[in-house]
Amino acid sequence: MFEAPKIILASALLAMLPACSSELSKEEQEILDTRLADEQKPTNLIAVLQGNPDLSTASTLIGLSGVGAELSDDGTFTAFAATNEAYNKLDAEFLSGLMHSDNKDELVKVTKFELVDGSMTTADIAKAVKDGGGTASIATLQGGMIKATMDGDKIVLEDGAGNKANVIEADVKSSNGTIHIIDAVLMPE
Repeated sequence: MFEAPKIILASALLAMLPACSSELSKEEQEILDTRLADEQKPTNLIAVLQGNPDLSTASTLIGLSGVGAELSDDGTFTAFAATNEAYNKLDAEFLSGLMHSDNKDELVKVTKFELVDGSMTTADIAKAVKDGGGTASIATLQGGMIKATMDGDKIVLEDGAGNKANVIEADVKSSNGTIHIIDAVLMPE
């Protein structure tokens, strides 16, 4: 009979223990929330691209080309990532052909044309355009040049064939660079 009160008391104390230990001060809770949010964020360019469903085609092409391994290494990069909708505007046969293993060299060229060494924000690009008298030339990892101009406060990019793309979402940060989401695919000459 004497054991029952001890069990009830012990159970009550154990039930109260989690409630006491889980209470954090406002400052401690903010620190914990920040850490948890940071742990859930994608880090490098590849992870950010893979985490955005509207960029799945760009992510797939970078992965198939092997260029993704370069982007996960040290260094900083700027990616001009075309949306799935932009890739859907391309000839389906051409896009399918790019993904074929026999065309890996061409896929690498296309993929690297939308990548730049070093991280460039829209402020950096706008300054280069202003300093260039209305036009800036941006060297790509592929070796080609992207021409940048401004249309009001919007950045417009042009490839060697005259195809134009607008930056529709700018300055997406990653641990190793910046991504600018564009509404058209930029192609090497």
